[in-house]
Amino acid sequence: MQDKQKEIAFFDAHAATDDYNVFSEVANAKLIDSFVRFVRPPPGGKVLDLGCGSGIFTYLLSRRGLDAVGLDISPKLLDLARKKFSTLTFVEGDVEALPFEDSSIDGILLSGLVHHLPEPTRCAIEVFRVLKSGGRFMAFDPNRSNPFMYLYRDRSSPLYSAVGVTENERPVLARQVAETFAAAGFAREPTICLVWPTAMSLRRVPDWHSRSTIFWMTGCFGQRS
Repeated sequence: MQDKQKEIAFFDAHAATDDYNVFSEVANAKLIDSFVRFVRPPPGGKVLDLGCGSGIFTYLLSRRGLDAVGLDISPKLLDLARKKFSTLTFVEGDVEALPFEDSSIDGILLSGLVHHLPEPTRCAIEVFRVLKSGGRFMAFDPNRSNPFMYLYRDRSSPLYSAVGVTENERPVLARQVAETFAAAGFAREPTICLVWPTAMSLRRVPDWHSRSTIFWMTGCFGQRS
């Protein structure tokens, strides 16, 4: 179970220095490119940015002509988001109990969120609930199959470092994430893996099954029936 108070305390602390935009501008843009390409929201469609933090992905989604709403558990990061992007809507909330109506959302971005959930089943169920029929989600997270990510960030590793992460975090396996969301009702679709090279750009690699150990970041998407 996720310790939500520790998540809030961790991210509230980052709001004081505004230092939690972890990707470059190029990487941010390519992540949003991937979202638009694979989720395929309609023009002006309502999309959610779950785990929005200080709002950069919500903003970039809105620049694509989408009705983007950001949600986060950290009130102080949301205050920062509202100051930066005052015309956008940001909601304080929990991804395991989304404050949105059933079948009301065209697309959902889970912004580095799944790896903060020791058991993401409830999140998957909620994402399924609020998406319209045919709606899609996209998620990206640190990849446990990468040996360096495992050694540095997995708690079972003898070289594990807790610097810069919460107690809830752990790298994920794309296959397991896909299975969790499929169990919630999503159609089984090919998992997308994202390369995160030192240049901090991201691109889709189709043959992820044979090369999954090289990726720092992994991602998946699925469609609601």
